[in-house]
Amino acid sequence: MKRRFAVLISMLMAVGLLAACGTQAPASAPTSAGNAAPGTGAASSKTVTIGFSASLTGASNVESTRQKNGLQLWMDQVNARGGVALADGSKVTFTAKSYDDESNKDRVQELYARLINDDKADFLISPYGSGPTDAAAVIAEQYGKIMITTGAASDSTYSKGYTLVYQMYTPASRYLTGALDALAQAKPDAKKLAVVHENDKFSTDVSNALKSYAEGKGYQIVLFEGYDTSTTDFGPIINKIQQAQPDAILGGGHFQDGTTLSKQLYEKKLSTQFLALLVAPPEPKFAELGAAALGVVGPSQWEPAATYNADAAKSAGIEWYGPTVAEFVKAYKDAYGEEPSYHAAGGYAAGMILGKALEQAGTLDTPKVKATLDGLDLLNFFGHIKFNTSNAHGLQIGHDMVYIQWQRGDGDKPTKQIIWPAAATTAKLTIPLR
Repeated sequence: MKRRFAVLISMLMAVGLLAACGTQAPASAPTSAGNAAPGTGAASSKTVTIGFSASLTGASNVESTRQKNGLQLWMDQVNARGGVALADGSKVTFTAKSYDDESNKDRVQELYARLINDDKADFLISPYGSGPTDAAAVIAEQYGKIMITTGAASDSTYSKGYTLVYQMYTPASRYLTGALDALAQAKPDAKKLAVVHENDKFSTDVSNALKSYAEGKGYQIVLFEGYDTSTTDFGPIINKIQQAQPDAILGGGHFQDGTTLSKQLYEKKLSTQFLALLVAPPEPKFAELGAAALGVVGPSQWEPAATYNADAAKSAGIEWYGPTVAEFVKAYKDAYGEEPSYHAAGGYAAGMILGKALEQAGTLDTPKVKATLDGLDLLNFFGHIKFNTSNAHGLQIGHDMVYIQWQRGDGDKPTKQIIWPAAATTAKLTIPLR
């Protein structure tokens, strides 16, 4: 009897009579929102749920909130245009489901399992931070969900055999190496380095990679020291730096510890040629440190002064996709009343790459979307995007860092300049630090 009823329902649907008689489709029927009645000539619509956690509270709330804002801006723009077209003529629009992970990686696996099982997320975006992302990747792979990672740079996540996790950021192993290249060019005789870093996964990975790179280049590591994430008094660390007498200091961690360390180094009047810290310096709010910000260098995944464009893509023989740098910057400023940081750009770009994969695959089918992501090789406002598809599947191999330095502007106000790589510079590196 049930089988006869299902057949009858299918026949009614085929002739467009189901809606007219008010009968509901059985539970096994597709649940995509807003499907138009067949035979009307109107394209159906499908709502895709993007699931993620965000650090709306806790130590990473500044960076994570901007990442979330960037993703939301992309969704708002795509939805306003009517969505992404699929091969069957339907249009896909996007909605987000998210939870506050409180900057606590121990909550992430529970939240991502909830997003998949309870909220029925179709695709995933990573949380902010390499540790939380590493935890989320386990769940994404376990449940067969594609996850685009942004705000997470550690290489090691991509050495675990995952096939559905794709990294937007330049990997941690290359995060601070360019800063050392800039120092080598500007000050070849500066050979003694102090590396001080937050004791989290991301910062430790970056610092270990930097140490290996520096030693291979003939640098002497006179101090290699970690500090707890909750550190607010850097006096003991600064005393060790003073005793080691380095030519340059590199390391750091995230926004809160980075700004505090910079401020206390300035207050102690520590003499050094060069200071490069993770995450904090590229943030526009870093300028609020005033004189303590001057001279500080930071690696950035992206900057508003970046010059990526369609001509560059053509010269490189790859596809250009999405808005220009200027268009993204204007849209973000209009939406949020502030200049976008690279965290905001990374959130937007993660959504954009997912949208591109759906558009090019022409379907929501996971294996076909995965195959499309595997083959992407394009340039956009965020930079070059290409994924490793062999020994470290999903690792980002196209994107490069840019390095900024806060220099004196009008009225001695800190002004952000790009000082590396040479092709992207807006000013020369200032040495000594201040």
